[in-house]
Amino acid sequence: MAVSPDDPLILVGRVAGGFGVRGEVRITTYTEDPMSIAGFKALKRQDGSPALTIASARKTKDGVVCRCPGVETKEAADALRGLRLYVPRSALPEPEEDEFYLTDLVGLTVRHIQTDQLLGRVKSVQNFGAGDILEITPDLGGPTWYLPFTRAAVPEVKVSEGLILADPPALVGDHEGPEEKGLDENEELGDRD
Repeated sequence: MAVSPDDPLILVGRVAGGFGVRGEVRITTYTEDPMSIAGFKALKRQDGSPALTIASARKTKDGVVCRCPGVETKEAADALRGLRLYVPRSALPEPEEDEFYLTDLVGLTVRHIQTDQLLGRVKSVQNFGAGDILEITPDLGGPTWYLPFTRAAVPEVKVSEGLILADPPALVGDHEGPEEKGLDENEELGDRD
């Protein structure tokens, strides 16, 4: 089953394994309210094919425990461990004003907030454990680069305009701070106490 680029799939959870001996499935959720995953009912795999249907769910300290038709034993539930669960973007509630989903950032133009210089476009949003970062593809080609998704580095996001205004941190080797005056070639270095 093909995934539509107009309605991308959004990762909402991952199967953590079985719970008990009756085939209940533990799911680690990536939703703000863990129980909202039960509202989607039919969850998909990354390729868009069916993954799980949730018949009932209850909250636990680290996610939810669900009953899913076709999963009747602990072994069957454990076999699903690691399965990533997706829903179409259209299934998510519309964000409030001045809010957005991270997936909405993909494809946006990135410009420097002070110079208006075109920096590239957002290729993806990643999180390797230290917070969200934007992978930027330069419009003129070359390797992608990463921009921390912090208020300091990304002060403005204008999803409706397709624009991100960024103030990227200095690259390795770039000068930071005010220019230091060099010594005139006639001056001698003095001793420092």
